[in-house]
Amino acid sequence: MAKKWGFGIVGCGSIADTHIAALKDIPGAKLVGVSSRGEERAAETGEREGCFWTTDYKELLARPDIDVICITTSSGSHAAIGLDAVKAGKHVIVEKPIAMTAESAWELVQAARTKGVKLAVISQSRFAEDYQAVRKAIDQNAIGRLLLAEVSLPFYRTQAYYDSADWRGTVREDGGALMNQGIHPIDLLLWFGGDVTTVFGKTATQTHRMEAEDLGLAILQFKSGAFGTIMASTSFQPGFPSTLRLYGEKGTIRVQGYTIEHWTAEGMERPELAKAGDFGGAADPKAISSAYHRMQLADMIEAIEQDRDPAVTGEDGYRAVRLIETIYRSSKEGREIRL
Repeated sequence: MAKKWGFGIVGCGSIADTHIAALKDIPGAKLVGVSSRGEERAAETGEREGCFWTTDYKELLARPDIDVICITTSSGSHAAIGLDAVKAGKHVIVEKPIAMTAESAWELVQAARTKGVKLAVISQSRFAEDYQAVRKAIDQNAIGRLLLAEVSLPFYRTQAYYDSADWRGTVREDGGALMNQGIHPIDLLLWFGGDVTTVFGKTATQTHRMEAEDLGLAILQFKSGAFGTIMASTSFQPGFPSTLRLYGEKGTIRVQGYTIEHWTAEGMERPELAKAGDFGGAADPKAISSAYHRMQLADMIEAIEQDRDPAVTGEDGYRAVRLIETIYRSSKEGREIRL
């Protein structure tokens, strides 16, 4: 009989429900326990799911029947909880961002390497069929040398969203439109475009009462010589799906949400793909399908069983945070930054 891998979830907010739903659809996974700082929320989740619950996540780390820890807490706590989980010998899946600074992200990556455990950061968009098709086109050089890659995220969040918790919209615990929402298309940009050499960024807080930015912009250049642009906002009503545009010497690919809207790729017909779920979160952060989370959590199990890297590694999470951190620095200093 195949092993059932035990999962523990730290944090019982709305994104934890997405992980719980995803785990129910994975034959080789079992939810063993959950934790939350609030006793009422921890108890409600644990009793609803019929699993162990606690207000001290270290009790999850001490359980031998838990193999993998999913960290679904507020962003500012990801690195510290991740380090504790790694030191306890657990494999770790961290919701984005992997950490709030590149330094703490790299510390977590190095700790996982030293301990010999798997570390993944949630970037579930990579598992969408359309983005998988784009990756195949890039690998086969079907649009030729990349000239320009653009990502845009015109989301909307109400002031009530930022007022719902004292950590929301703070630089230290949450980040703004780039670190919280824009990190998903930024991960895709790096996945398709490769390493970045220079960044010029601008950020502003235009329509919300909060510390972090609700608009972030950047122009960058990749090591390949291609250029890139980033726009992420939570101020654009009513909120629209993110877009990705790749322009190459031989063709162009444009994706909106999880749907290819234009495909010119040499030797490759436009793929006709069944959708596992529509792109969510443009106006409502709870409107996210669990389908792609399920694929990523299942990939972590395969990575453990096959002793390979997860599809989205801790290093990938580090690179996204480093780029966003560089955009912030560029905006503050008013100059182009070389990575």
